[in-house]
Amino acid sequence: MCYSAQIHADYRRYVRTFGAHMDIAEFARLYFERAEGSKAKIPKALDDFFRDPQTDGEREIRQLITGFNAEQATKLEQELFKQRARLADAERTLQSKVTRAATESKRIATDKIEASLRRIEDINRTESKPRDSRIFPGHYAPVLVMNNGEYVVKPMRYQCRIVGKPANYDVKYPGTYNARRDNLEGFWKPCFGHMHGVMLVDVFYENVSKAKMEGTLLETHQKDENVVLEFRPSNGQVMHVACLWSRWSAPGEPDLLSFAAITDEPPPEIAAAGHDRCIVPIKRENIEAWLNPKVSNLQAMYAILDDRDRPYYEHRLAA
Repeated sequence: MCYSAQIHADYRRYVRTFGAHMDIAEFARLYFERAEGSKAKIPKALDDFFRDPQTDGEREIRQLITGFNAEQATKLEQELFKQRARLADAERTLQSKVTRAATESKRIATDKIEASLRRIEDINRTESKPRDSRIFPGHYAPVLVMNNGEYVVKPMRYQCRIVGKPANYDVKYPGTYNARRDNLEGFWKPCFGHMHGVMLVDVFYENVSKAKMEGTLLETHQKDENVVLEFRPSNGQVMHVACLWSRWSAPGEPDLLSFAAITDEPPPEIAAAGHDRCIVPIKRENIEAWLNPKVSNLQAMYAILDDRDRPYYEHRLAA
C-alpha cells in the first residue's frame, strides 16, 4: 500500500508537461471550506503555489490562506502560553519532590511546546522543504483528469469515498486510499473504466516489518517493529501514478473529490525490502488513453497498467 508519497504540488509542472489548466473553482471551494472550519489537510507546498497569485481567483485563494494561517498562528501562540505555564508548574513541583505525575506533565508540555514552535516556523517559512509536498491518507493533492477533452488539475483527498457510499465508509474502510488491481471490478467497479486520474510522484513511502526488511526470522527479534522505507526510482524520473477518483455528494453536505492510487504486485526489489504492494506508474504516452477510459473496453485499461514504467526502486530508511 502507498502509505505516503512526495508529490508534485506545483501546478506549473502540470502546465509544462500536459498543457493542463487548474480547476480554480474547486481549489477556491476547498480553501473556503477550510477557512470555514473543515478538517481539510492541505500540504504546505500546495498553499505555497498561491504565494504569488496571478489572477483574481488565485488572489482570492491567497487571502483565504493568509487568514487561515493567521488564525492558526494565534491558536498556536495560545497553546504555547498554556504549555509553558504547565511546564513551569511541573518544574516547580519537581524542585521539591520528584513525582511521576509532574515528570510526565513536564515531558508532555515540552513535546507540545516543540511541536507548536515547529508549526509556527512552518507557517512563516518561505523556503521549501521536501516534507512540504509529502501527503498521507486524508491529505489533499492535485490530480490530473480529463474534462471535455482538456487536461484539468483538481484538488482531491487521498482516500477515495465512492459515490453512493455512506460517509462512514471513511472509517469502515480506512485503506481506501489504495485500489488493489485485483479488485478493480469488485469494490472499485463504480470508478474503474469511468473516473481515472494521474498523480505526479517523486518518492513513495511504505511501512514494512523490520524482520522482513532484514530478511531474518521473526523469532530472532524480541519484538518486531515497523519501519518506514523511502522508495525512489533510480533514474530520477517523476512517476505518473494511475489513480481512480470519485465526486461524492449527499443532501446538505459539500461535495467531496477524492482519489485512490492503484497498487499491484511489487517488483523484486520492493518485495525483497519487505513490502507486498506497489503503486503503478504508467507511461507518459499512455496517459491520454488512461484518462479517457471506456467501460466497454476494460482490457485496454488493464493493458495500460501492464505496460507500465518499470524503474528500479532504490530504498532507504525514511528520515
